[in-house]
Amino acid sequence: VRTGMTAFDATFGEPVFDHLAKHPAESAVFNEGMTGFSSQMAPAVADAYDFSKFGTIVDVGGGHGHLLGAILQHHAGPRGVVFDAPHVADGAPAMLKQMGVADRCRAEGGDFFQAVPAGGDAYLLKHIIHDWPDDKAATILRQCRSAANPGAKLLLVEIVIPPANEPSMGKLLDLEMLVIASGKERTEAEYAALFVAAGWKLARIVPTKSPASVIEGVAA
Repeated sequence: VRTGMTAFDATFGEPVFDHLAKHPAESAVFNEGMTGFSSQMAPAVADAYDFSKFGTIVDVGGGHGHLLGAILQHHAGPRGVVFDAPHVADGAPAMLKQMGVADRCRAEGGDFFQAVPAGGDAYLLKHIIHDWPDDKAATILRQCRSAANPGAKLLLVEIVIPPANEPSMGKLLDLEMLVIASGKERTEAEYAALFVAAGWKLARIVPTKSPASVIEGVAA
């Protein structure tokens, strides 16, 4: 709070995701934790939003693919791409096979600040944008906009901070982002402004049975 710096960066001398890329054991623990988190949230997301209308869903920062796998289990029509850093995406094929969707989904490694897989009808990002400040978050969303098919949707799975002083799990996560990453949780108005900066328009927010919502964007 005093320095304005992310505490992890000040302590370890580098951002958290750079650190994890260099430390496989810690990265494995982190990725297993994210998979566990997804296993709790994925059924709620797959049930709340109709993914059946999409031909190809690209899960940007999709980890080992648990969320996208659950969506493909729930909706028989779409195909999928799990996209993440190469050392993370390497763990996705085993998960997709275990979930019985490997024939409809592939894993691809890369850097979402540089490019994301092209040709998607939906670009799905679960708890990715909250990791980053507005400028970097907008860069990721612009890459999705550039890669997307005409008429594609942007789908963020995030906790939307409620107005005023209402209690929210997102406010605890906001503190965690301050400590660990460089991002923040956002209100509906803040997501709307972020979408505009990246060439999208916020269309609606779909609540789920979990604390997170599906924030839907369309091309501006």
